Amino acid sequence: MKVLVTGGAGFVGSHIVDECLRKGHDVVVMDNLATGTRNNLNPEAKFLEMDITDPRLINVIREEGIEAIIHQAAQSTVPPSIKDPKFDADVNLSGTINLLQAVRELQLKKIVFAGSAASYGMPEYVPVDEKHPQRPMSFYGLSKKVIEEYFQMFHELFGTQYVVFRYANVYGPRQGQSGEGSVISIFTERMLTGKTCTIDGDGGATRDYIYVGDVARANVEALESDVNGIFNLSTEVEVSVNEVFQLLSEMIGYDQEPVHGPARIGDIYRSVLSNDKILASSLTWRPQMTLAEGLQATIAWGRSFYGADRS
Repeated sequence: MKVLVTGGAGFVGSHIVDECLRKGHDVVVMDNLATGTRNNLNPEAKFLEMDITDPRLINVIREEGIEAIIHQAAQSTVPPSIKDPKFDADVNLSGTINLLQAVRELQLKKIVFAGSAASYGMPEYVPVDEKHPQRPMSFYGLSKKVIEEYFQMFHELFGTQYVVFRYANVYGPRQGQSGEGSVISIFTERMLTGKTCTIDGDGGATRDYIYVGDVARANVEALESDVNGIFNLSTEVEVSVNEVFQLLSEMIGYDQEPVHGPARIGDIYRSVLSNDKILASSLTWRPQMTLAEGLQATIAWGRSFYGADRS
């Protein structure tokens, strides 16, 4: 299958490209390199430096002979969405609708989309399942929620085949220093380079950390399947920031104590997503990487990337 991966030069997108190629698909990457980097590009994939909001998008997709899309390109963090809601909407809403129109008009097989746990807002209960009320606390979370409704409407009106994954906190090699899962990336970089780590609040805040390789496998399997709908993508394992710090410290051999700063205003204290729905689906996907194994892989990449060796 010839697959377009938007945001394929980014953290999650580049791993999806690798998995698509491993499964024998022909891949075209579309990325404007606003946050992605050329270093993440797989040379086996064709690269188009282009924005998903570009009005030429449908013509390019037609010319490339694209059959299906995995859509990862986004304005993907909360603070910029608060600062500039219009930019957030232009990229996340308008860009996605641009792709959906292409899927509809060109009758592509399927589109798989990166949703987010941010669309839930403050949990009323944990683990959060797909029936949990969606009350996002940022424009970023709101844009993800509204986009889901566009997918559902396109499916109902035009028969568009889709899967939306509401990601838990993704981590792993190639991650930058922004986003919810990035506390692992930040701690890894600072520990490997001998810097002090700062923990916001008391460190008891919990998240559901899912390894990027597991996320990539889910996306490609969903693309290849006849499954439609919205699914949490998670490990359903609740881990505190303090636990992450302790695990990384032991693995790296880091002996500094963390500095505790103030808790972030409006931050969610407990967050873990149920994965019952996807496990009960016809998809064979299961999270394979334990947190300890994923941290080891992240550290190994970090040693290479940062040129640090504290083993």
